[in-house]
Amino acid sequence: MRAKWFCRFLLLVAGSLNAGFTLAQAPQAKTVRMVIPFPPGGSNDTVARILAPSLSRALGQSVIVDNRPGASGIIATSFVARAPADGNTLLIIGFSWFANAGLRSDLPYDTIKDFTGVARFDSGPFVISVHPSLPAKTIKELIAFARARPGQLAYATNGNGTGQHLTGEWLKLQTGIDLLHVPYQGGGPSLIAVMGGHAPILMSTVPALVPALAGNKLRPLAVTSRVRAEQLKEVPTLAESGLTEFDLTSNLGAVVRSGAPKETIDRVSAEMLRAMQVPEVREALLKAGIYPAPAGPEEFDAIMRADVRKIQKIVKDAKIKLEN
Repeated sequence: MRAKWFCRFLLLVAGSLNAGFTLAQAPQAKTVRMVIPFPPGGSNDTVARILAPSLSRALGQSVIVDNRPGASGIIATSFVARAPADGNTLLIIGFSWFANAGLRSDLPYDTIKDFTGVARFDSGPFVISVHPSLPAKTIKELIAFARARPGQLAYATNGNGTGQHLTGEWLKLQTGIDLLHVPYQGGGPSLIAVMGGHAPILMSTVPALVPALAGNKLRPLAVTSRVRAEQLKEVPTLAESGLTEFDLTSNLGAVVRSGAPKETIDRVSAEMLRAMQVPEVREALLKAGIYPAPAGPEEFDAIMRADVRKIQKIVKDAKIKLEN
C-alpha cells in the first residue's frame, strides 16, 4: 500500500511540475510602448497618456508611455527605428519630427523609409496674427503693407525650424514680401513679445493664441490649413485669401518601424481611433487643446510622406538653416 501510495504521490508531483512548466512557458502578451520624443507635458505626451488606458483595455496588453527627450526628438526616433519590427513600439510624432527630415542631413535614420503610419490624432493649423496697432485687417492688407516696407516688419515665432518659422518663410516665398524673423525660446515668450508691441506679427498655434484673443490683444488674420480652425471659425484660411497652394498643418500621430505586421498596425490603429470616439476621452482631448482629426494607417502614411516632402521643399527653397 505504501509503495502504491508513494507512486501516486510522485505522479501528482510530476503532473504539478509539468503544469507549472507549461504555464511558465505560455507566451505572454507583449507590452505596447508609446515613445514620446519630449518631456512630459507636451501634446505628444498628453495624447498618449489620454489614450493609453483605453488602448490597454482594448488590446488586453500593458501600454506604457516612455518619454525619451533630447536632440529635437532624434533620440526617441532612433530608439524606435532600432526596435523590433513587431508593431508594439510606437512613436508619437508632431511637427518637429517632420521638420527634422528637412532641416537635418545627418539623421541616423531615414524618415520616409524607416517608418510607417499608424494613426493620426490631430491636425492643427498655424495662425498669422498682428498687433492691433498694425492697420492690416486682412492677410491681403498685411501683404500690401509689408510690400511697401521691405525688411521693416518682423514676425515672432517660438524658435528656428518650427512650424511657425516655416509658415513665415513660406509666406515670404509665395508673396515676395520681406519680413524679419525673430525667434523666441517658446510660444509663450513670442506671444508676450507681440502683445507688448516688440514685434508686429506673430506666427503661432491655435491653442497658444486663443487666450490672447479674449482681450483683443491680437488680431488673427488667417490660418494655414485648407479648412478653417474649429476654434477660430471666423478666421479665413490663406487659401481663401488668395494663396491657394498654402496648406501647412502640424499633424500629431503615431508611427512604427517599417516592416511591422499589417494586422498589428491595423488593430492598434483601429483601437486608438475607437478610443478617441469615447465621450470622456474626446472631452479630455478637447480640454488639452487637441481637436481630433482621425486618420487610419494608409491615409496617415500618405499624409506623413507628403508632409515630409513638402517641408523639405520649403526648407530648401527658403534656404532655412538651423543656428548652431
